[in-house]
Amino acid sequence: MIAFALIGVGDGKVGDGFVEGVALAQVPADFRWLAGTGVCAGQAPAAECRVLLHHTLGEDLHHHLDFHLLELADIEVPSLAAFCPAEEEIARRLHKLAADHHALAVVRVSTFAREGFKIVFTTSFGFMDQTLDAAKKYPNVIFAHASGFKRAPNMATYMADFYQLYYLNGMMAAAVSKSDKLGYVGAFPVPELKRHISAFAMGARAVNPKATVSVKWINAWFDPNKAREAAEALISEGAGALAFTEDTASVVQTAAARKIPSFAHYSPMYKFAPDYVVSGQLVHWDKIYIDFLTKVRTGTYTNKNLQTVDYWNLLRGGSVELGAQDGMAINPKWVPALKARTITVAGKKTSVYDRVMALKADMEKGGKFDPFVGPLKDRNGILRVPAGKVASIADLNNMS
Repeated sequence: MIAFALIGVGDGKVGDGFVEGVALAQVPADFRWLAGTGVCAGQAPAAECRVLLHHTLGEDLHHHLDFHLLELADIEVPSLAAFCPAEEEIARRLHKLAADHHALAVVRVSTFAREGFKIVFTTSFGFMDQTLDAAKKYPNVIFAHASGFKRAPNMATYMADFYQLYYLNGMMAAAVSKSDKLGYVGAFPVPELKRHISAFAMGARAVNPKATVSVKWINAWFDPNKAREAAEALISEGAGALAFTEDTASVVQTAAARKIPSFAHYSPMYKFAPDYVVSGQLVHWDKIYIDFLTKVRTGTYTNKNLQTVDYWNLLRGGSVELGAQDGMAINPKWVPALKARTITVAGKKTSVYDRVMALKADMEKGGKFDPFVGPLKDRNGILRVPAGKVASIADLNNMS
Protein backbone atom coordinates (compact mmCIF):
# COMPACT_ATOMS: atom_id res chain seq x y z
CA MET A 1 0.00 0.00 0.00
CA ILE A 2 1.31 3.45 -0.96
CA ALA A 3 0.70 6.39 1.35
CA PHE A 4 0.17 9.84 -0.11
CA ALA A 5 -0.18 13.22 1.52
CA LEU A 6 -2.06 16.38 0.64
CA ILE A 7 -0.42 19.50 2.02
CA GLY A 8 -1.88 22.92 2.56
CA VAL A 9 -5.29 22.61 0.95
CA GLY A 10 -5.05 26.07 -0.50
CA ASP A 11 -4.94 27.92 2.81
CA GLY A 12 -8.14 26.43 4.17
CA LYS A 13 -10.37 26.63 1.10
CA VAL A 14 -13.54 24.64 1.19
CA GLY A 15 -13.35 22.09 -1.57
CA ASP A 16 -9.62 22.56 -2.10
CA GLY A 17 -8.99 18.84 -1.88
CA PHE A 18 -10.64 18.19 1.45
CA VAL A 19 -14.30 18.46 0.63
CA GLU A 20 -13.25 16.66 -2.52
CA GLY A 21 -11.11 14.54 -0.17
CA VAL A 22 -14.19 12.52 0.70
CA ALA A 23 -14.44 11.62 -2.98
CA LEU A 24 -10.90 10.32 -2.81
CA ALA A 25 -12.33 7.09 -1.51
CA GLN A 26 -12.42 6.37 -5.25
CA VAL A 27 -8.64 6.40 -5.61
CA PRO A 28 -6.95 3.15 -6.55
CA ALA A 29 -7.07 0.53 -3.83
CA ASP A 30 -3.29 0.39 -3.68
CA PHE A 31 -3.25 3.89 -2.23
CA ARG A 32 -4.08 4.83 1.32
CA TRP A 33 -5.54 8.25 2.13
CA LEU A 34 -3.45 8.67 5.23
CA ALA A 35 -2.65 12.26 5.96
CA GLY A 36 -3.61 15.82 5.20
CA THR A 37 -3.11 19.33 6.43
CA GLY A 38 -6.27 21.37 6.03
CA VAL A 39 -9.64 21.60 7.64
CA CYS A 40 -12.93 22.59 6.07
CA ALA A 41 -13.43 26.26 6.79
CA GLY A 42 -16.43 28.42 6.07
CA GLN A 43 -19.25 26.57 4.40
CA ALA A 44 -19.02 22.86 5.18
CA PRO A 45 -21.78 21.54 7.44
CA ALA A 46 -20.73 20.12 10.79
CA ALA A 47 -21.38 16.49 9.95
CA GLU A 48 -19.37 16.69 6.75
CA CYS A 49 -16.55 18.47 8.54
CA ARG A 50 -16.25 15.80 11.21
CA VAL A 51 -16.29 13.05 8.62
CA LEU A 52 -13.65 14.94 6.72
CA LEU A 53 -11.38 15.24 9.74
CA HIS A 54 -11.64 11.57 10.60
CA HIS A 55 -11.27 10.54 6.98
CA THR A 56 -8.14 12.64 6.78
CA LEU A 57 -6.54 11.52 9.97
CA GLY A 58 -7.45 7.90 10.29
CA GLU A 59 -9.05 6.07 13.19
CA ASP A 60 -7.36 7.80 16.11
CA LEU A 61 -7.96 11.49 15.43
CA HIS A 62 -6.45 13.02 18.53
CA HIS A 63 -3.46 10.71 18.65
CA HIS A 64 -2.49 11.83 15.15
CA LEU A 65 -3.41 15.49 15.52
CA ASP A 66 0.07 16.89 15.97
CA PHE A 67 1.52 14.67 13.29
CA HIS A 68 -1.02 14.60 10.51
CA LEU A 69 -3.45 17.48 10.98
CA LEU A 70 -0.56 19.69 10.15
CA GLU A 71 0.33 23.28 10.80
CA LEU A 72 -0.63 24.65 7.43
CA ALA A 73 -4.38 25.32 7.67
CA ASP A 74 -4.77 29.10 7.41
CA ILE A 75 -8.09 29.36 9.23
CA GLU A 76 -9.61 31.32 12.04
CA VAL A 77 -10.92 29.56 15.13
CA PRO A 78 -14.53 30.77 14.73
CA SER A 79 -14.78 29.44 11.19
CA LEU A 80 -14.15 25.86 12.26
CA ALA A 81 -15.83 25.99 15.63
CA ALA A 82 -18.99 27.47 14.14
CA PHE A 83 -19.47 24.61 11.71
CA CYS A 84 -17.81 21.83 13.67
CA PRO A 85 -18.60 22.49 17.34
CA ALA A 86 -17.32 19.10 18.40
CA GLU A 87 -13.90 20.01 17.02
CA GLU A 88 -13.48 23.31 18.87
CA GLU A 89 -10.35 22.11 20.65
CA ILE A 90 -8.88 21.08 17.32
CA ALA A 91 -9.70 24.53 15.98
CA ARG A 92 -7.91 26.15 18.90
CA ARG A 93 -4.81 24.04 18.46
CA LEU A 94 -4.80 24.54 14.69
CA HIS A 95 -5.08 28.28 15.10
CA LYS A 96 -2.05 28.23 17.38
CA LEU A 97 -0.10 26.12 14.88
CA ALA A 98 -1.01 28.27 11.88
CA ALA A 99 0.95 31.39 12.78
CA ASP A 100 3.34 31.00 9.89
CA HIS A 101 2.09 28.26 7.63
CA HIS A 102 4.32 29.02 4.68
CA ALA A 103 7.47 28.76 6.79
CA LEU A 104 6.16 25.54 8.30
CA ALA A 105 5.47 24.21 4.82
CA VAL A 106 9.21 23.80 4.30
CA VAL A 107 9.40 21.60 7.37
CA ARG A 108 6.29 19.57 6.66
CA VAL A 109 6.98 18.86 3.00
CA SER A 110 10.35 17.42 3.98
CA THR A 111 8.86 15.60 6.97
CA PHE A 112 6.31 13.82 4.78
CA ALA A 113 9.07 12.71 2.42
CA ARG A 114 11.25 11.59 5.30
CA GLU A 115 8.37 9.66 6.91
CA GLY A 116 8.01 7.49 3.82
CA PHE A 117 5.22 9.14 1.86
CA LYS A 118 5.80 8.38 -1.81
CA ILE A 119 3.52 11.08 -3.22
CA VAL A 120 3.10 14.57 -1.80
CA PHE A 121 0.56 17.12 -3.09
CA THR A 122 1.09 20.75 -2.07
CA THR A 123 -2.02 22.76 -2.74
CA SER A 124 -1.23 26.44 -2.30
CA PHE A 125 0.59 28.77 -4.73
CA GLY A 126 2.77 29.96 -1.86
CA PHE A 127 4.29 26.49 -1.40
CA MET A 128 5.90 26.42 -4.86
CA ASP A 129 9.53 27.06 -3.97
CA GLN A 130 9.37 24.89 -0.86
CA THR A 131 8.00 22.02 -2.93
CA LEU A 132 10.74 22.39 -5.52
CA ASP A 133 13.38 22.41 -2.79
CA ALA A 134 11.92 19.23 -1.31
CA ALA A 135 11.76 17.58 -4.74
CA LYS A 136 15.47 18.21 -5.21
CA LYS A 137 16.25 16.90 -1.74
CA TYR A 138 14.11 13.76 -2.08
CA PRO A 139 14.44 12.58 -5.72
CA ASN A 140 12.69 9.27 -5.03
CA VAL A 141 9.47 10.97 -3.86
CA ILE A 142 6.83 12.23 -6.31
CA PHE A 143 5.60 15.77 -5.72
CA ALA A 144 2.72 17.68 -7.34
CA HIS A 145 2.13 21.37 -6.75
CA ALA A 146 -1.16 23.16 -7.40
CA SER A 147 -1.34 26.47 -9.31
CA GLY A 148 2.41 26.87 -9.75
CA PHE A 149 4.69 26.73 -12.78
CA LYS A 150 7.97 25.23 -11.54
CA ARG A 151 8.59 21.56 -12.20
CA ALA A 152 11.30 18.92 -11.85
CA PRO A 153 11.75 15.27 -12.94
CA ASN A 154 9.87 14.23 -9.78
CA MET A 155 7.59 17.29 -9.48
CA ALA A 156 4.47 17.92 -11.56
CA THR A 157 2.09 20.86 -11.48
CA TYR A 158 -1.69 20.93 -11.69
CA MET A 159 -4.50 23.45 -11.82
CA ALA A 160 -8.26 23.51 -12.19
CA ASP A 161 -8.66 27.05 -13.48
CA PHE A 162 -11.70 29.30 -13.51
CA TYR A 163 -10.89 31.93 -16.12
CA GLN A 164 -13.46 30.59 -18.60
CA LEU A 165 -16.11 30.65 -15.88
CA TYR A 166 -15.20 34.19 -14.82
CA TYR A 167 -15.69 35.33 -18.41
CA LEU A 168 -19.20 33.85 -18.40
CA ASN A 169 -19.84 35.31 -14.93
CA GLY A 170 -18.74 38.71 -16.23
CA MET A 171 -21.20 38.51 -19.10
CA MET A 172 -24.03 37.74 -16.70
CA ALA A 173 -22.92 40.38 -14.22
CA ALA A 174 -23.07 43.10 -16.86
CA ALA A 175 -26.49 41.86 -17.95
CA VAL A 176 -28.09 41.95 -14.50
CA SER A 177 -26.30 44.98 -13.04
CA LYS A 178 -28.35 48.18 -12.81
CA SER A 179 -25.21 50.26 -13.35
CA ASP A 180 -22.10 50.19 -15.52
CA LYS A 181 -20.03 49.52 -12.39
CA LEU A 182 -19.12 46.03 -11.20
CA GLY A 183 -17.15 45.09 -8.09
CA TYR A 184 -14.60 42.40 -7.33
CA VAL A 185 -13.24 41.38 -3.92
CA GLY A 186 -9.78 39.85 -4.33
CA ALA A 187 -7.61 37.95 -1.86
CA PHE A 188 -4.11 38.71 -3.18
CA PRO A 189 -2.80 40.36 -6.39
CA VAL A 190 -1.27 37.15 -7.77
CA PRO A 191 -1.38 36.02 -11.44
CA GLU A 192 -4.27 33.62 -10.81
CA LEU A 193 -6.54 36.40 -9.60
CA LYS A 194 -5.38 38.85 -12.23
CA ARG A 195 -6.34 36.52 -15.06
CA HIS A 196 -9.68 35.86 -13.38
CA ILE A 197 -10.42 39.54 -12.93
CA SER A 198 -9.33 40.22 -16.51
CA ALA A 199 -11.60 37.46 -17.82
CA PHE A 200 -14.49 38.78 -15.72
CA ALA A 201 -13.96 42.29 -17.09
CA MET A 202 -13.73 41.08 -20.70
CA GLY A 203 -16.92 39.09 -20.30
CA ALA A 204 -18.66 42.14 -18.87
CA ARG A 205 -17.56 44.33 -21.77
CA ALA A 206 -18.77 41.77 -24.28
CA VAL A 207 -22.24 42.67 -22.99
CA ASN A 208 -21.75 46.28 -21.93
CA PRO A 209 -18.76 48.09 -23.51
CA LYS A 210 -19.07 50.78 -20.83
CA ALA A 211 -18.68 48.32 -17.95
CA THR A 212 -15.91 48.90 -15.43
CA VAL A 213 -14.66 46.61 -12.68
CA SER A 214 -13.41 47.99 -9.38
CA VAL A 215 -11.26 45.70 -7.23
CA LYS A 216 -10.77 45.72 -3.47
CA TRP A 217 -7.83 43.62 -2.20
CA ILE A 218 -8.23 42.18 1.29
CA ASN A 219 -4.81 40.42 1.45
CA ALA A 220 -6.28 37.27 2.94
CA TRP A 221 -7.75 34.05 1.64
CA PHE A 222 -10.07 33.78 4.60
CA ASP A 223 -11.22 36.87 6.46
CA PRO A 224 -15.01 37.26 6.64
CA ASN A 225 -14.83 40.74 8.14
CA LYS A 226 -12.49 42.14 5.50
CA ALA A 227 -14.53 40.51 2.75
CA ARG A 228 -17.74 42.03 4.10
CA GLU A 229 -16.17 45.47 4.42
CA ALA A 230 -14.80 45.31 0.87
CA ALA A 231 -18.18 44.23 -0.51
CA GLU A 232 -19.95 47.03 1.36
CA ALA A 233 -17.46 49.58 0.03
CA LEU A 234 -17.92 48.41 -3.56
CA ILE A 235 -21.69 48.58 -3.27
CA SER A 236 -21.48 52.05 -1.75
CA GLU A 237 -19.36 53.10 -4.72
CA GLY A 238 -22.13 52.02 -7.08
CA ALA A 239 -21.28 48.44 -8.04
CA GLY A 240 -24.39 46.74 -9.40
CA ALA A 241 -23.05 43.18 -9.16
CA LEU A 242 -20.18 41.51 -7.28
CA ALA A 243 -17.73 38.71 -7.91
CA PHE A 244 -14.81 37.61 -5.74
CA THR A 245 -11.90 35.32 -5.06
CA GLU A 246 -11.65 34.61 -1.34
CA ASP A 247 -12.89 31.74 0.74
CA THR A 248 -15.97 32.85 2.63
CA ALA A 249 -19.62 33.43 1.81
CA SER A 250 -19.40 37.00 3.12
CA VAL A 251 -19.57 38.67 -0.30
CA VAL A 252 -22.74 36.87 -1.42
CA GLN A 253 -24.37 37.43 1.97
CA THR A 254 -23.43 41.11 2.05
CA ALA A 255 -24.62 41.62 -1.51
CA ALA A 256 -27.92 39.89 -0.79
CA ALA A 257 -28.53 42.11 2.22
CA ARG A 258 -28.29 45.07 -0.17
CA LYS A 259 -30.31 43.30 -2.90
CA ILE A 260 -27.30 43.15 -5.22
CA PRO A 261 -26.66 40.10 -7.46
CA SER A 262 -23.41 38.22 -6.95
CA PHE A 263 -21.44 35.22 -8.19
CA ALA A 264 -20.29 32.41 -5.92
CA HIS A 265 -16.66 31.35 -5.77
CA TYR A 266 -15.19 27.88 -5.43
CA SER A 267 -17.94 26.28 -3.35
CA PRO A 268 -21.72 25.96 -3.69
CA MET A 269 -23.10 29.20 -2.24
CA TYR A 270 -26.64 29.27 -3.56
CA LYS A 271 -27.95 28.37 -0.11
CA PHE A 272 -26.46 31.53 1.42
CA ALA A 273 -28.38 33.89 -0.87
CA PRO A 274 -30.86 31.95 -3.03
CA ASP A 275 -32.48 35.11 -4.37
CA TYR A 276 -29.27 36.89 -5.35
CA VAL A 277 -26.57 34.38 -6.29
CA VAL A 278 -26.77 34.32 -10.08
CA SER A 279 -24.09 31.73 -10.85
CA GLY A 280 -20.45 31.12 -9.93
CA GLN A 281 -17.51 28.75 -10.22
CA LEU A 282 -17.26 25.26 -8.75
CA VAL A 283 -14.22 22.97 -8.59
CA HIS A 284 -13.80 19.19 -8.66
CA TRP A 285 -10.19 18.53 -7.71
CA ASP A 286 -10.88 14.81 -7.40
CA LYS A 287 -10.82 14.56 -11.19
CA ILE A 288 -7.13 15.45 -11.14
CA TYR A 289 -6.12 13.54 -8.01
CA ILE A 290 -7.71 10.29 -9.13
CA ASP A 291 -6.18 10.54 -12.61
CA PHE A 292 -2.74 11.38 -11.23
CA LEU A 293 -2.72 8.58 -8.66
CA THR A 294 -4.00 6.05 -11.18
CA LYS A 295 -1.15 6.95 -13.54
CA VAL A 296 1.37 6.59 -10.73
CA ARG A 297 -0.01 3.15 -9.93
CA THR A 298 0.21 2.03 -13.56
CA GLY A 299 3.74 3.37 -13.91
CA THR A 300 2.83 6.11 -16.37
CA TYR A 301 4.08 8.71 -13.91
CA THR A 302 7.34 8.10 -12.07
CA ASN A 303 9.85 10.15 -10.15
CA LYS A 304 11.83 10.62 -13.35
CA ASN A 305 9.34 11.84 -15.98
CA LEU A 306 7.24 14.64 -14.44
CA GLN A 307 9.24 17.58 -15.80
CA THR A 308 6.58 18.29 -18.44
CA VAL A 309 3.49 17.06 -16.58
CA ASP A 310 1.21 20.04 -16.09
CA TYR A 311 -2.51 19.53 -15.61
CA TRP A 312 -4.25 22.67 -16.85
CA ASN A 313 -7.88 21.65 -16.47
CA LEU A 314 -10.67 23.93 -17.61
CA LEU A 315 -14.34 23.32 -18.43
CA ARG A 316 -13.39 20.47 -20.70
CA GLY A 317 -12.99 17.38 -18.56
CA GLY A 318 -15.18 18.46 -15.68
CA SER A 319 -12.62 19.73 -13.18
CA VAL A 320 -14.50 23.04 -13.04
CA GLU A 321 -18.20 23.76 -13.39
CA LEU A 322 -20.32 26.83 -14.01
CA GLY A 323 -22.83 27.25 -11.24
CA ALA A 324 -24.18 28.58 -7.99
CA GLN A 325 -24.38 24.99 -6.82
CA ASP A 326 -23.76 21.57 -8.34
CA GLY A 327 -26.03 21.01 -11.32
CA MET A 328 -27.33 24.60 -11.38
CA ALA A 329 -25.39 26.52 -14.00
CA ILE A 330 -27.60 29.58 -13.57
CA ASN A 331 -30.04 30.39 -10.78
CA PRO A 332 -33.52 29.97 -12.35
CA LYS A 333 -34.63 33.23 -10.75
CA TRP A 334 -32.18 35.15 -12.96
CA VAL A 335 -32.82 33.35 -16.23
CA PRO A 336 -35.61 35.75 -17.36
CA ALA A 337 -33.36 38.79 -16.88
CA LEU A 338 -30.56 37.13 -18.85
CA LYS A 339 -32.95 36.17 -21.63
CA ALA A 340 -34.29 39.74 -21.77
CA ARG A 341 -30.85 41.28 -22.30
CA THR A 342 -29.64 40.99 -25.88
CA ILE A 343 -26.28 41.46 -27.57
CA THR A 344 -25.12 41.24 -31.19
CA VAL A 345 -22.85 38.34 -32.15
CA ALA A 346 -21.62 37.98 -35.73
CA GLY A 347 -24.30 40.39 -36.89
CA LYS A 348 -27.16 38.57 -35.18
CA LYS A 349 -29.03 39.42 -32.01
CA THR A 350 -29.03 36.84 -29.25
CA SER A 351 -29.86 36.84 -25.56
CA VAL A 352 -27.09 36.90 -23.00
CA TYR A 353 -28.52 33.67 -21.62
CA ASP A 354 -28.26 31.90 -24.97
CA ARG A 355 -24.76 33.27 -25.58
CA VAL A 356 -23.52 32.15 -22.16
CA MET A 357 -24.93 28.67 -22.62
CA ALA A 358 -23.51 28.41 -26.16
CA LEU A 359 -20.02 29.45 -25.03
CA LYS A 360 -20.23 27.09 -22.05
CA ALA A 361 -21.08 24.19 -24.37
CA ASP A 362 -18.27 25.16 -26.77
CA MET A 363 -15.64 25.35 -24.04
CA GLU A 364 -16.81 22.10 -22.46
CA LYS A 365 -16.06 20.41 -25.78
CA GLY A 366 -12.69 22.15 -26.08
CA GLY A 367 -13.97 24.30 -28.95
CA LYS A 368 -12.42 27.32 -30.60
CA PHE A 369 -13.59 30.07 -28.25
CA ASP A 370 -11.21 31.37 -25.59
CA PRO A 371 -11.57 34.60 -23.57
CA PHE A 372 -7.88 35.41 -24.04
CA VAL A 373 -7.75 35.46 -27.84
CA GLY A 374 -5.88 38.40 -29.36
CA PRO A 375 -5.43 41.14 -30.06
CA LEU A 376 -5.13 41.89 -26.34
CA LYS A 377 -3.34 44.85 -24.81
CA ASP A 378 -2.47 45.37 -21.16
CA ARG A 379 -3.58 48.42 -19.18
CA ASN A 380 -0.56 50.33 -20.45
CA GLY A 381 -1.54 49.77 -24.06
CA ILE A 382 1.19 47.20 -24.77
CA LEU A 383 0.14 44.40 -27.10
CA ARG A 384 0.41 41.14 -25.17
CA VAL A 385 -1.46 38.70 -27.41
CA PRO A 386 -1.34 39.25 -31.20
CA ALA A 387 -4.50 39.04 -33.31
CA GLY A 388 -5.65 35.48 -33.87
CA LYS A 389 -3.39 34.05 -31.17
CA VAL A 390 -4.49 32.69 -27.78
CA ALA A 391 -2.65 33.53 -24.56
CA SER A 392 -0.42 30.63 -23.54
CA ILE A 393 -0.48 28.98 -20.15
CA ALA A 394 2.84 30.71 -19.44
CA ASP A 395 1.26 34.06 -20.32
CA LEU A 396 -1.66 33.40 -17.98
CA ASN A 397 0.58 32.16 -15.17
CA ASN A 398 2.71 35.29 -15.33
CA MET A 399 -0.02 37.87 -15.77
CA SER A 400 0.80 41.10 -13.96
